[in-house]
Amino acid sequence: MRRIMKFGGTSVANADVVCKAAEIIKQYHDAGDELVVVVSAQRGVTDAIMKTASELLHRYDEKGISELLADLSTRHLTALKGAAPSHYEEVRIVIEHRIENLGNLLRAIYYLKELTPRSYDYVSSFGERLNVPIISACLCEMGVPSTALDACQAGVLTTRSHGDAVALPAGEERIRDHLLPLITGKGGKTGENPIVPVITGFMGCTEDGAVTTLGRGGSDYSASIIGAALDADEIWIWTDVDGIMTTDPRLVENARVIEELSYIEVMELSYFGAKVMHSRSIEPAMQKSIPVFVKNTFHPDALGTVISAGNHRDTRVVKAITYIEKVATVTVAGAQMIGRPGVAKFIFSSLAEAQVNVMMISQGSSEANITIVIDEDQAERAKECLFPLTQQCMVREVLVDRNVCAVAVVGSGMSGAHGTAGRTFSALGSAGINVMMISQGSSEVNISFVVQGDQGAHAVHVLHEEFELAHAEGEIR
Repeated sequence: MRRIMKFGGTSVANADVVCKAAEIIKQYHDAGDELVVVVSAQRGVTDAIMKTASELLHRYDEKGISELLADLSTRHLTALKGAAPSHYEEVRIVIEHRIENLGNLLRAIYYLKELTPRSYDYVSSFGERLNVPIISACLCEMGVPSTALDACQAGVLTTRSHGDAVALPAGEERIRDHLLPLITGKGGKTGENPIVPVITGFMGCTEDGAVTTLGRGGSDYSASIIGAALDADEIWIWTDVDGIMTTDPRLVENARVIEELSYIEVMELSYFGAKVMHSRSIEPAMQKSIPVFVKNTFHPDALGTVISAGNHRDTRVVKAITYIEKVATVTVAGAQMIGRPGVAKFIFSSLAEAQVNVMMISQGSSEANITIVIDEDQAERAKECLFPLTQQCMVREVLVDRNVCAVAVVGSGMSGAHGTAGRTFSALGSAGINVMMISQGSSEVNISFVVQGDQGAHAVHVLHEEFELAHAEGEIR
């Protein structure tokens, strides 16, 4: 069995949890599996690095640099000492060298008062670079042959879109060339003995070797990229929850782990705010039909969630409810829009040029208004780039409402099923929740809508109860 295992930040945050992760890896290695391990930075490390880097653009002293480096050194060397004491000295040199390099980069940012997207990516990759030697050393401590690699050394090739890079198909052959000899033992450093490579998640490289990062969910995406290139049998995402849940358990106490989801369901859930694999992370696995398992490092015996092509037909039409709080609606309105070609083109071209991401779209049948949903922090930018429409008399006004949230009802059983929308909005109406905007995806696996911000959590409660999501499939009344 060939498995890719990705461990998130909470699963590798200190010596104790690193050892738990290593024990899981060792169990499957000893059973004869071919393994590749992808690792995130320790929880909070990347945020701390980037916060310091950004602040240096406006500081008049270097104090923040020394404080950050001291904290990183303490955190990582303490973890190393606890997880791999007999390998401490050799790996300490590697970690200290990388911390020194990071310090040099941060000082350059401070003196130049410049942080380009390319520099931002390179600096933010250090969280993973500092962590992989520790996990690899812990495996060696347990008798599992291992080597630490960054994603460039592993062959992950990406576009030049710094901060949000996408894997290139040409990288697949590179990944195979770099990793297959290690995991199969054919050409590895230990002769015929397989080696477990531990690879930095979240990052990749351009054709000319510039470091890139993969955006939100980047480490999951790394695992999926590598899994697809190696034609893995399974991809396992190890995290700190038992699996993907019917909704946010902080909102609904009886939220339940969903045992099976299709690729498209997970893509819809992640797009609408669920803390699961990012939609982009699913695509490489989906293209090769590789099942993805979401498991809990701290509760490895739990069933977790399996994400696959969705051959299992759940009798329920709705699987999960999710919502996004920090969004805004932008409405472009005016009778001048009716029958006038090119208005929609101007709207969406302007938004694209301003780097405003449109999450949902709704247009009245009269053509007198178009409403979009965007991230709240992009609202002002959207309004500014659309304002010329009013000056050109193409529309009457551009209205922004920040007091909203988006809710999505997701389930592949909705495709072709009758009455799901009626049941959804009837339940909301009975609960006194006003729906401001509705959008249904062409995939027919989600119905999304907008409500007032203070009604979002209530809407999730109402629909979770309406579709009996607290009950397993066989327990539905």
